Amino acid sequence: MRNTIISGARQAVGMMLAAVTLTATLGASAQTKEVEVGLIAPMSGPWARQGQVMKMAADMAIESINQQGGIRSLGGAKLKLSVFDAGDTVEKAKNAAQRMVADSPNLVVATGAYLSSFTLAVTEVTERAQLPVVTFSYSDLITSRGFKYVFQTSATGVQQAEGSLPALLEMAEKASGQRPKTIGIVMDNTAASVAFVKPMRDHQFAKLGLSLVVDETFTPPLANATPLIQKVRSARPDILLLLPTAIPDAKLLLEKMNEFGLGRGKLPTISNGAAILDPDLRTNMNIEQLEGVMAVVANWTTAAQKDFVAEVKKKTGEPWPTQHFVTTYGDMWIFKAALEAAGKADREAVAKALHAMNLTGGPASFFPGDGKLKFDDNGHRENASLLIVQWQKGVPITVYPAKDALSPPLWPKQ
Repeated sequence: MRNTIISGARQAVGMMLAAVTLTATLGASAQTKEVEVGLIAPMSGPWARQGQVMKMAADMAIESINQQGGIRSLGGAKLKLSVFDAGDTVEKAKNAAQRMVADSPNLVVATGAYLSSFTLAVTEVTERAQLPVVTFSYSDLITSRGFKYVFQTSATGVQQAEGSLPALLEMAEKASGQRPKTIGIVMDNTAASVAFVKPMRDHQFAKLGLSLVVDETFTPPLANATPLIQKVRSARPDILLLLPTAIPDAKLLLEKMNEFGLGRGKLPTISNGAAILDPDLRTNMNIEQLEGVMAVVANWTTAAQKDFVAEVKKKTGEPWPTQHFVTTYGDMWIFKAALEAAGKADREAVAKALHAMNLTGGPASFFPGDGKLKFDDNGHRENASLLIVQWQKGVPITVYPAKDALSPPLWPKQ
């Protein structure tokens, strides 16, 4: 009987030790779990290059975050990236968002979707799923719909339009002594381009004394740039707003301008967004055809990011980090900060952390403005500002504002 009791006691102790071991193992497993974050962007079609760049940036940031200990408030949990192809149409982007929320129930937060048109459709889906999405898309509509789970880090299209045109006129007058009087527009019909020109059409042209002499809109992808640029050559505006969002369209338009004698600094040309600043253009074009072309963007590399630029070149082989690289890289660090504050991998908790976020330095250093990162009640980043970037000697350089500039602007001479 005594032996039976001792044997039973030993068995009980063994079971207790096994339970403790299992609990410790499960605890350790929980502490090293992965937190799934998403990237929804074009990985196919005419905007695939931008999507690939965004993935490179996310991978690089996540590698750094995980190497530095992951999410400490979650016991060192590592970030894991899931990528979803938004394709080349609004319908495909919406379908991708539906697959994303259906197939990835553990997804905590996402970034994307590149084109504002895509982002507007994607966030209709993610809002219903209560999935926080951080986006750099420009359209003012993105954060004017009363959504609780959408966060916009860019200066919006209206902010960029209202801030850029006076700055460009000032550049022109300072460089040439003459104030431009006429302006032309050649644009695609995506939401970002439409948002950019709307306030100009509504009131800025009249207010600034500019006469609109060319006004052409096309649907990407562009098959033939000749009719568009012929109209520009005939009207010969003092300034041309050239607004493609796809790199192949930018190439076609710029090459046609050079063919018609309007390139290489002969006609001041200003774009919006990063398509016209992409390394693929330098690879596939005569770099002299790019000289002097400017773009108004909501982000680019500045004087404060020299070390970051060198790291990107070394790790990715990219000649420079584009707007979408910088912002997607910064988004991953925003995710880290939100997860640290939330203390759990939960969509609602992360959304609350994003709404409460008020950072100086860290992720804020990747977004131009007042050095802080804070979202207003609508989810738009407060005090977001624009940059003007110009092709100079084969490299896109930030030239405005002066505090962020790496070089003074060169105003093209007609």
